[in-house]
Amino acid sequence: MPRGSSPTLRKRRLVSELRRLREAAELTIEEVGERLECSASKISRIETGRVGVSPRDVRDMLTAYGADTVTLDELVQLAREARRKAWWDEFGDIVPGRYVGYEADADSIRTYQGLMIPGLLQCEAYTRALISQVLPGASTAEIDRRVRLRKARQALLSEDDPLRLHVVIDEAALRRLVGGAGVMRTQMARLLEVGALPNVTMQVVPFSAGGHAAMDGPFVILSFPEQLDPEVVYIESTRSGVYLEQQSDVHWYAEMFERLVNSALSPRESATLITEIARTLA
Repeated sequence: MPRGSSPTLRKRRLVSELRRLREAAELTIEEVGERLECSASKISRIETGRVGVSPRDVRDMLTAYGADTVTLDELVQLAREARRKAWWDEFGDIVPGRYVGYEADADSIRTYQGLMIPGLLQCEAYTRALISQVLPGASTAEIDRRVRLRKARQALLSEDDPLRLHVVIDEAALRRLVGGAGVMRTQMARLLEVGALPNVTMQVVPFSAGGHAAMDGPFVILSFPEQLDPEVVYIESTRSGVYLEQQSDVHWYAEMFERLVNSALSPRESATLITEIARTLA
């Protein structure tokens, strides 16, 4: 699937346009609800992307906004495309489909992780050990599914037109023995392998750097190939995630990432540190 063409990003474009056209028509959410004989909360949920929107709903909304025929036809078609199934839908019960869709559409990602190895860089043994700790009640079948999803996501780094990834990892994540020394040796080898890819920039913030800009926690900045798709910041938690799309928020995290990069070792120095840590695990 070409980047920028997934149902996730198409839905984002659609609801953004619906909100823009409503505001251009100088209509409130309540007024739209009255015209369409539905609740204002339904219109609000559509505009915030919390619920899907049918082509019929789009047609009715655009008619109320006085949109021209070309715009109406384009957005109705976009609504149809936004309802298509994606490969990650089968994992919707274990992962936020919206995030996986954004990740699949992104052409570049900047991310920081302080306590664990980022998912796109994990080896299978590390993933299994981590899931067993974070989700102690997970069955073998569920762990297998999560591993399968993780591998599918990692394939983005080795496609013909691969995802560009700039990752900064705290030294603490490298030294925490998830799964034991054997698993971590394999994980260090995986980091060195992926870090050598031309589309991957990997840096480590060493303990010697002291405090740094991102000590509040991990985050991801996703950038997309089309200008009409603004950047998104994703902040993950165990059971949910927060998406920040306001330009001021994205700019704040982008600046923080730059400060973090300046605190980190260079990619070459980072690889040397990872190699040294791997030797201590022998």
